[in-house]
Amino acid sequence: MTADTRPHVLVVDDEIQIRRSLRLTLESAGFRVGEAETGQLGLSATAASPPDGIVLDLGLPDIGGNMVLRRLREWSRVPVLVLTVRDAEDDKIAALDAGADDYLTKPFSSRELIARLRPCCAAPSRPRNRRCRLRRYRGGPLRPPSAARRGRNQADRQGIRLLRLLVQHRGRVVTHREILRQIWGPQAEDSTHYLRVQMTHLRKKLEAEPQQPRHLRTESGIGYRLVEA
Repeated sequence: MTADTRPHVLVVDDEIQIRRSLRLTLESAGFRVGEAETGQLGLSATAASPPDGIVLDLGLPDIGGNMVLRRLREWSRVPVLVLTVRDAEDDKIAALDAGADDYLTKPFSSRELIARLRPCCAAPSRPRNRRCRLRRYRGGPLRPPSAARRGRNQADRQGIRLLRLLVQHRGRVVTHREILRQIWGPQAEDSTHYLRVQMTHLRKKLEAEPQQPRHLRTESGIGYRLVEA
């Protein structure tokens, strides 16, 4: 099967009519389109499958678009075009300050939307799936203790697998479901308590201050990421 090489755009908007309209417009222009109806779903979708660009509404039902931008910019440089009815100068400045790459107001011209979106998606984004080996952390701030390195029991082995998974995707959020599937299997995808317990143990072994971790970061409601701080 041939891989879909079209640029992937995620539309985050709570109005189904807008999402449908944008899907038709973007697909006809050669984009592959994903949809999310809330800010939290948009963040989760971005973490699970990073798009080449995001079209973001500011008036979302759960968390505002500017909050989505601020949370997103903690771990991603994916280009974001804000598409909203808000046309006040203060709204534009606030969105750009929060991390938006461009700003377009509704109602909008489809041609202008595409013209603004193409250069965003063509711009260099954050590195994807950057891989490194676990040995790069030995001797550094994330050096596992000898018992963990040897994998003396099942919990230790799970901790090593968890750390290796985060190292392989360092800088990227790995979702709860993805981690649970990789470490405990598909049947454990909803057993987030396993993951919380294991992450607590791992932080106690690796972090100087486990209650305020510098490296093994929590992305609330989404997953975990490893930061080279």
